[in-house]
Amino acid sequence: MTHPSAPERVPVEAAARHPAAPSAAERAYRHLKRSILEQIHPGGSLVSEGEIAEATGVSRTPVREALLRLEAEGLVKLYPKRGALIRPVSAREIADVIEARRLIELHAAERVWPRRAALKAELATRLAEMRVAHAAGDLTALMAADRAFHATVVDAAGNEILAELYQRLRDRQLRMGEASFRLSPGWAEVALIEHAAQLAALDADDPQPWLASVAAHIDKAATVLRTLR
Repeated sequence: MTHPSAPERVPVEAAARHPAAPSAAERAYRHLKRSILEQIHPGGSLVSEGEIAEATGVSRTPVREALLRLEAEGLVKLYPKRGALIRPVSAREIADVIEARRLIELHAAERVWPRRAALKAELATRLAEMRVAHAAGDLTALMAADRAFHATVVDAAGNEILAELYQRLRDRQLRMGEASFRLSPGWAEVALIEHAAQLAALDADDPQPWLASVAAHIDKAATVLRTLR
């Protein structure tokens, strides 16, 4: 007796190699968001639906969906029949982000101290990535590695809610970080030096040098960002 053959199954590995293509709205969203974060469209500039549609090869309907999503994230403000204004980074936004960073990062720094040996190894990897990006002159990669350095500390604290909140700051930090690295000469070198100092502080028996180095780095970043206003 013969049995009907089972439908052919696609191996999991093959499916992973061929992920579903992003939708038109997703492509438009990713394109414009990347352009905003990398300062291709700086704060205060106006972009039209037609510009985005032409750049991404999609129609205006998915572009509108993408813009609505970006407006909800606070990155643009929509003006009917005119386009989207890229929201400039305000002094209030800088202050709010810095305050949120201090609350989350200093709490995380205290929590991770008992696990500092494992943390130091991870941070050393992130710092190496920063140095490679800096040597290559890749500011976008440098800024991403810098954010990853900070996020590593927050994630290691083990509080998923705080890690999620910190992740929500990521886009705003990326935009601010890009501006600081591009417009403030020498900030990249300072960031590398201060991150190296944080690693060294993890070798101490007293947590105070580590906590002080984390706080000082955030305060220095705040000073640089306020200077760029």
